Amino acid sequence: MKTKKIKRIGILTGGGDCPGLNAVIRAVTKSAIANHGWEVFGIEDGYAGLIEKRGHELTQAQVSGILTLGGTILGTSNRADPFRVPVVKGKKVFFEDHSDQTIEHFRHWGLDVLVAVGGDGTLSIANHLCRKGISVVGIPKTIDNDLRGTDFTFGFQTAVSICTEAIDRLHTTAAAHHRVMILEVMGRNAGWIALHSGSAGGADIILIPEVPYSMDAICKAIKKRAQHGKKFSLIVVAEGAREKGGKIIEKKSDPKNPYPIKLGGIGKYLEERLEKSTGLETRSASLGHIQRGGSPVPADRNLGTLFGTHAVGLIHRRKWAQMVCVQGNVIRSIPIEQAVNKLKLVTADNPLVVACEAVGISFGK
Repeated sequence: MKTKKIKRIGILTGGGDCPGLNAVIRAVTKSAIANHGWEVFGIEDGYAGLIEKRGHELTQAQVSGILTLGGTILGTSNRADPFRVPVVKGKKVFFEDHSDQTIEHFRHWGLDVLVAVGGDGTLSIANHLCRKGISVVGIPKTIDNDLRGTDFTFGFQTAVSICTEAIDRLHTTAAAHHRVMILEVMGRNAGWIALHSGSAGGADIILIPEVPYSMDAICKAIKKRAQHGKKFSLIVVAEGAREKGGKIIEKKSDPKNPYPIKLGGIGKYLEERLEKSTGLETRSASLGHIQRGGSPVPADRNLGTLFGTHAVGLIHRRKWAQMVCVQGNVIRSIPIEQAVNKLKLVTADNPLVVACEAVGISFGK
């Protein structure tokens, strides 16, 4: 049986925005057109564009100059899922499967392959579409760096850089006013951003979701520093960190969202608790979406370029249901199903955790 020739590929960016997405779009588009003569079609706003039949052609001219831009020129959505489309009936929200209609749109555009760029949610959906007959190649994206099978995801290094700069700035004001300063960073389930930025910024205490903290342990660490003449302390806390026996701090809920519980507020919670417990002036700051915006650092631009060109290579070799990854500085691929549905978490034997503890950084244990 003669293999169908690839003529046209589609690309979408799903989930939260992330520095480096445009580097991927640029790499996929330029290498697909220049090296293989394929047409490239940009699907708008992630899976929302696939569900609602919205997209446009991408040319080399359109992707020229976007390497340094943050965000994504295609737009994105962290809500859209063709297998679970929210439908409001009366006062209730129901979910319907629109995947067949979505696949019809894919076929109508004449697409042969879908390049799905995103995190666990985006790639899980891509894996389901693959099972329904769509040829898919995945590219891992998340500032949280919590996707399995890859050492790093693009966007992570930019987020760490932004958070580290914030810690540096808090360091000077903490020292000047003899305060305890708390920086709340992203990290719903995994503490990679808190760990790497906290280590790089010289934090005294790092609190991550993987290690439930004790208020007594935190207070003890702060008081110990005071006894050694240190009049200030810096704490970096991931939004998903929680106290031993306690719950994560919720900001609000949204039933239409795949992640209905919105986190946020643990920095303020710790501020109030610690000031009462230690008697020391305590302040908190939350970076929120600042840490995922702006121009990507060089490492993320390069990783996005490597991922994008490797994805085109996989398409050329007809390696479907694969996710591009980096393992030990080698760009390769693994089956998407090996990367999704179970996150990559920080472990106690992680070299950076061990190093942090060796220099006296507390994890609130």
